[in-house]
Amino acid sequence: MYTNFSSPHSRNRSPLPACLTHRPEAHLSETKRHTIGVLRGEGIGPEVVDAALTVLRAVEPLINVTFDVKVGGPIGREAMESAGAALSSEVTTFCKEIFAVDGAILAGAGGGRFVYDMRQEFDLFCKISPIVTWPELQSAGRLKPPFTANVDICLVRDNSAGVYQGTWSAGEDSLQGRTASQSFSYDEAQVTRILRIAAAIAQSRNQELTVVTKPGGVPTISELWSACAQTIGRESGISIQELEIDNAAFQLVHAPQQFDVMVSPNLFGDILSDVAGVVLGSRGLCYGASYSPTGAAVYQTNHGAAHDLTGTNTANPVGQICSLAMMLRESFGLCSAANLIDAAVVDTWRQGYRTKDLKEDGCQVLSSQAMSQQIANAVTRLVESGATL
Repeated sequence: MYTNFSSPHSRNRSPLPACLTHRPEAHLSETKRHTIGVLRGEGIGPEVVDAALTVLRAVEPLINVTFDVKVGGPIGREAMESAGAALSSEVTTFCKEIFAVDGAILAGAGGGRFVYDMRQEFDLFCKISPIVTWPELQSAGRLKPPFTANVDICLVRDNSAGVYQGTWSAGEDSLQGRTASQSFSYDEAQVTRILRIAAAIAQSRNQELTVVTKPGGVPTISELWSACAQTIGRESGISIQELEIDNAAFQLVHAPQQFDVMVSPNLFGDILSDVAGVVLGSRGLCYGASYSPTGAAVYQTNHGAAHDLTGTNTANPVGQICSLAMMLRESFGLCSAANLIDAAVVDTWRQGYRTKDLKEDGCQVLSSQAMSQQIANAVTRLVESGATL
């Protein structure tokens, strides 16, 4: 295993709380085999997932670990056509089998209700999205470089309740025409458990937690989140800041360095994770993972299937590759291997290679497949140049 390799992309990053990932370190040090369940997804999903697996195959021979990669069935729109549900019973059984052996899921994008049904089925209540800018891309995005330097935010999002897990109906009214309604709620236990995770992460970092709500627009739910946050802040000794979602979205673009750990209900977290793509320079760099109370985990990008790019071999695979690195770090405890992948991404960018979304003067634009192969080559090159095994 690597002993001296550190990642330039993990400045303040600490492992997630053990209560979330259930990673007993002594056990992990003895584990030589890990199971990864793959859901290739739809749209650009198969392309970027395959890119991540290309990098995994480059890492595997260099460490004393074997990965048992199993591929599941279709998800999203494809599953709706073939099985009548975005999350089919076949895929549900597949995921249960992966989780039963302490494995984790690497998933491509899935449309329809796939991600919401997946979260409900396995109680994947907590979504973690790292928002960490890369110095090598400081001139590639739409924002001026000084305003995106040294951003390192952990965005914590509830998946268990709120808008995306409510109930809904549609009807017809003789006077008003078509009608639509939706009902959703939070209870104290749901709010408290996500806030405790966010507070534990804040304690391991800068002792600061920003809670995002909307008191005027969603008054009772915001009041519940605020009250629970203040209680947990007092118990944990961290500083609590409350922001309304519209101001939080503005501030995330205007001055992202002010934030360390942010936590929010699911809809607001969804908005913030997409806004973060502007800070990072591309939606293709957004990624994260959803966790259950028992340590089950699904790692994905935060962008969609991008059907307009399907088959063009132009999608940026780095978000999916980073989600793989996050899996190695958080679910399997393979921190140095994860850091090696991060460093290989950096090395590839330093060599002047980019995908189309990050095109810059003087850089060579590569296809998705070619980019993943360059990153895989960088993994080997970095180890041969001095990383310690």
